[in-house]
Parts: sequence; C-alpha cells; structure tokens
Amino acid sequence: MYKKLLFLVLFLLFSPLISFAQEAGDIILQARVTEITEQKVNILPDGKKVEQQNLKLEILEGEQKGEIVDFEGIGNFDVVKKNFYKVGDKVILDASTNASGETNYYITDYVRTPGLLYLFILFCLILFFVGGVRGVRSLVSLVISFLIIIKFIIPKIIAGSNPFLITILGSFIILLAVIYITEGFNKRSHVSVLSIFISLILTFLISSFFVSLTKLSGLASEETMFLISFSEQVINFKGLLLAGIIIGALGVLDDVVISQVVAVEQIVEANPEQDRKQIFKRAYEVGISHINSMTNTLFLAYAGASLPLLILFLSGESAFSSWGQIINNEAIATEIVRTLTGSIGLITAVPISTFIATKVFQKK
Repeated sequence: MYKKLLFLVLFLLFSPLISFAQEAGDIILQARVTEITEQKVNILPDGKKVEQQNLKLEILEGEQKGEIVDFEGIGNFDVVKKNFYKVGDKVILDASTNASGETNYYITDYVRTPGLLYLFILFCLILFFVGGVRGVRSLVSLVISFLIIIKFIIPKIIAGSNPFLITILGSFIILLAVIYITEGFNKRSHVSVLSIFISLILTFLISSFFVSLTKLSGLASEETMFLISFSEQVINFKGLLLAGIIIGALGVLDDVVISQVVAVEQIVEANPEQDRKQIFKRAYEVGISHINSMTNTLFLAYAGASLPLLILFLSGESAFSSWGQIINNEAIATEIVRTLTGSIGLITAVPISTFIATKVFQKK
C-alpha cells in the first residue's frame, strides 16, 4: 500500500516538470562526456588567463540518441559560470542551429536530476519512518500544494489574471488540502482553517498598505524584469509581490496555528475544569516561545535569499554608500516589507488561533 502511495506521489511531483519540458519546444538534450580532447590555459585578448576544454559528448536522448558531437570550449571568450568536466559527467546540452543549417552545441550545466531524486527519496523515507501515516499524509499535501501552484496559480498569473485574487483562491485551496489531509476532518482542522484564513487576510491588508506606502513596484528583482516581455498579457507586478508574501506566510502560519490549536486542545484535555482565561493564558505562553523562534527563522530565510545583494551593497562596490541609501533601494526595501509584514501576520496568528480554539474546545 505504502509503496503504491509513494510511487503515486513521485509521479505527481515530477509529471508537471516532464510536461513542461515537452511543451517548451527548445532543443535541450542530455549528454555524457566521453572524451576530453583538449584542455589548456588560454590567454584572452584582455590578457586574462582562463582554463578551457574541448570535449566529445554522447547524446543520451531524442532522435540524436547515441550520436557523438563536439563541444568547442576553447576560444577567445570567457563565461562567469564555467564548469570543468571529466569523462562520465552528464551535462545539459543546448543544440543551436544557424541560418545555414549548421548545428552548434553548448554545454549549459550539469544534469542534477539523479542527485535531486535521491535526496527526495531520502526525504520521503525519513518522513515515513519518523512521521508514519501522518508523514505520508503530509507528503501528499505537499504534492497537492506544488501542483496547485504549478498548474493553477502560475498559469493564471501568466494569462494576465490578478495575481492577488488568484493567489488567495489558490492559497485557500492549499490550506484546505493541507489541513484536512494531515489532520483529518475534525474540530481541530476546522479551527485551524478559520484561524489561518483570518490571519492571511490580516497579513494581506497590512502588506498591501505598506507596499503602497513604501511605493514598491514589484520590479526590484532581476527575474521580474524578464517577465516584462515574457507574456503577451500585462502582469500586475505589485499584485505579484503581494502574492509572494501571501504564499510565503501561508507555510509559516500553517505551522504556528496548528501548534497553537493542538496546545489548547491538550490543555483542555489535561484539566477540563479550567476556565477560558486560564486556558488562553497557558496556551498563549506556548505561542510566545513559538513566535520568538519563528520570527527569527523568517528573517534569516529572507536575509539568506538576499545575501548576494547585501554583500554587494556592503562591499563598497555599489553606488550606495550609507545605510539610508541602502534601505531606500527597492530591492532591500522589498525584503524588509516582506519580512516585517510576514512576521506581523505570524505574531497576530497566535492570539487569533488561541482565542478561537479556546472558545471552541472549552464549552463552559
């Protein structure tokens, strides 16, 4: 039974990636390095010394499977991200055909699928052995969340729909799936869904206000700049920024709220004679400890994602020299708003969920 379920989860997780690759239409192939024909240190016209390689590659898929092609990596050029390959390495190959019909091959990166698959299988096994049936349920809910984002939220945004409205709808579906699959259809789940939904709405209102107050456009990152010409439809980038804040907050709120609801439930079961004020106070103390750790986690997660940008600003190599100039940069201001509004939603979720759970579980 569990083997069948695990196979289903793996299929559902990776099938969207397979379909995307088929629909893209680009000539991107996997290949294996069979021979290093030449490797040397080359001196570029600007005097810079770089180590480059010429390789023979065996194509591993498509109509050209088994064909041996040449990669000419030695020349008067250099790339920022350059890898050095050895015989047996699997690589991603970009086949580009020019106007005269000649095909040139460029290595873009390593094939990382096997390593990622092994890591995912390890994650599934540990989740199963530690979490048991509930661990498998959480894995299923993870796959459903992934599919909703890939198959519903992102396509709708690309098609020109309002990013915020689509994300709220998608997040609510994710919320229902995650809570009811992992916790079951019971009173605890009902309280958790209601608490998270209220906290999400509050997080949206706060983030929407401060995104407008700080005049963020949603165009601070390099990725969003590429999206300007990506689709025929006009994408609402400010809405896209708010959508990202909501999705990021959803995962954290899920953890905090369920913990609070369970805490209230266990406190009531331990001593049903307590009044609501006592239950709220004791559960709230548990929530305060959770808030301290989760707020720091949220901050470190966003700081880690922005680390290269922070290093650039603080190294003195950018045009921004003072703290005032740095925090007024939209890229940094965006991360500050994202972190603080997400943290506010997280903090307010504790009293909200504790209050609702206390009302529901303590009937006296």
